Amino acid sequence: MVRLLVILSRSLPLVIALAILAVAIYFFVSWRHSPTRAKEMLIKVFLVVCSAIAVFFALASIYAILDNNVPVLELAASCAVVGAVGLIITLICRHFFKKHHPHYKKPTNAKATPVSNKPDMLSAITRILNYINDHRQR
Repeated sequence: MVRLLVILSRSLPLVIALAILAVAIYFFVSWRHSPTRAKEMLIKVFLVVCSAIAVFFALASIYAILDNNVPVLELAASCAVVGAVGLIITLICRHFFKKHHPHYKKPTNAKATPVSNKPDMLSAITRILNYINDHRQR
């Protein structure tokens, strides 16, 4: 049990860096926008950051296993665990954030469509042909 705590304590600088990043993002976005927007941004940023950390250190762990390098395996595995736990915590926070702020839920089938003021070539040709068809002599 003590050995596990020693191994996990090696990833303490990563945990401290993530905590400092979270505090900085939250205070800056709260100052610029609102606390709700800060929480939303924090969730988005931490989904990306924790996913990247978990994947990168999982791949490093696999490489350390193949290379039979136990010290690197212990460090990489503990950092991968920190990334995975951070990702799980972020997903739980996102669930509760969307539960308490339902207006942030976007429909899954909503897609953006570009809107242009100038007509495209097909609609111009269609309009011309419709105009000719409407005004031709019968």
